[in-house]
Amino acid sequence: LEYALKALEPAWITSRQIEAGRRAMIRNMRRGGKIWVCIFPDKPVTARQVETRMGSGKGSPKYWVAVIKPGKILYEMSGITENIALKAISVAASKMPIRTKFIF
Repeated sequence: LEYALKALEPAWITSRQIEAGRRAMIRNMRRGGKIWVCIFPDKPVTARQVETRMGSGKGSPKYWVAVIKPGKILYEMSGITENIALKAISVAASKMPIRTKFIF
């Protein structure tokens, strides 16, 4: 596709971060164009209750993450001009906890 956001470092990206980036891109694109989210949070992260004694099994799932490796494409978009795409993707990149790169 025309434009993409590529990860440069490994990380766990939460479902909230993915959604925040997607919404930021849509807000900046106004209308027109299409977005593809290329990652999916399929790994549950469990956590215990605060001040719980040891034992009695594993904690309940707290949130879900997508495991990101360097070089993975996070978002793709097409159908818009390059300067709008650059602006939208840079806003989405600021929502990510890792260094990223704009690809065209």
